[in-house]
Amino acid sequence: MEYRQLGASGLQVPVLCLGTATFGGGTEFFKAWGSTQVAEATRMIDRCLDAGVNFFDTANTYSQGMAEEILGKAIAGKRDRLLLSTKATFPFGTGPNSQGSSRFHLLRQVEGSLKRLHTDYIDVYHMHGFDGNTPVEETLRTLDDLVQSGKVRYIAASNFSGWHLMKSLAVSEKYGWHRYVAHQVYYSLANREYEWELMPLGLDQRVGALVWSPLAAGRLGGRYRRNQPLPADARVAQGGSPIPEMVVKEEVFYNIIDALDKVAAETGKTVAQVAINWLLQRPTVSSIIIGARNEAQLQQNLDAVGWNLTVEQVKALDAASETPTIYPYWHQRQNLTLNPIPPFYPGS
Repeated sequence: MEYRQLGASGLQVPVLCLGTATFGGGTEFFKAWGSTQVAEATRMIDRCLDAGVNFFDTANTYSQGMAEEILGKAIAGKRDRLLLSTKATFPFGTGPNSQGSSRFHLLRQVEGSLKRLHTDYIDVYHMHGFDGNTPVEETLRTLDDLVQSGKVRYIAASNFSGWHLMKSLAVSEKYGWHRYVAHQVYYSLANREYEWELMPLGLDQRVGALVWSPLAAGRLGGRYRRNQPLPADARVAQGGSPIPEMVVKEEVFYNIIDALDKVAAETGKTVAQVAINWLLQRPTVSSIIIGARNEAQLQQNLDAVGWNLTVEQVKALDAASETPTIYPYWHQRQNLTLNPIPPFYPGS
């Protein structure tokens, strides 16, 4: 298993991380993801550890705490061998202070996550989204206090806009507080908007990307084909996709599928493995969060590493997935000497 440095931190993380949104199935939305219980979760974690994947991602809101509880039981006796990532900000509980990144909410959520995970500390603690109501200074001071207390090792953002992240980094620098070392983002062949601003920001500020939904909620898993009915048992059809249907452009999507089929045939790998491996070639990517409903799906995802696409194959997938940029990015790209794009093909 390859390990990479997480942003500007000294933490080394595996290039694959097991996401646990499939654990529990405690709501109708998460049932469409999966309903993994403790016994199978334990087997999956053991298989990950055997493969060198020691990074596990969850959130307080996944099945309203059930995913954390199951993960906590599944890692019993193994805590010193692995890294845990969890999140807060989104609604959890009831009442006017049940969401956000306020000091009140974060301190309560950290304690809840520690209890459910049966641990004394969280390795990477994410703000699950940006809170536009709470002063950035309040959020970051609270997070700095949590790091100083030892309850959190590193802090990270998730689903931030460019200015959200840059303002947060600037405030941390101003006061000498701990800064976000990672940004958990949606990024896949089906949607490459991450490259427009967040990737250049990550390169400039040394913020590592932790990629969620690398297969676009299963769309790039190998079951979708042009002029064929959508799989009725897929997460998208069951209403469990975190990616709105409208953001996946149909014609571009099936061009991507055609290109993936071609590269899969050339490499002897599956469509899903090719889609994940493509992400591993992209700048700023520290780790890719894979999901699995069962051990067979997990093994397929684990086999996405240990080999690399050629530059020609990466370029072919880039061409198939290219979509027009919006303003101001199309304007900036009219002069690449002033605004160079990220180095997608180093050494080629």
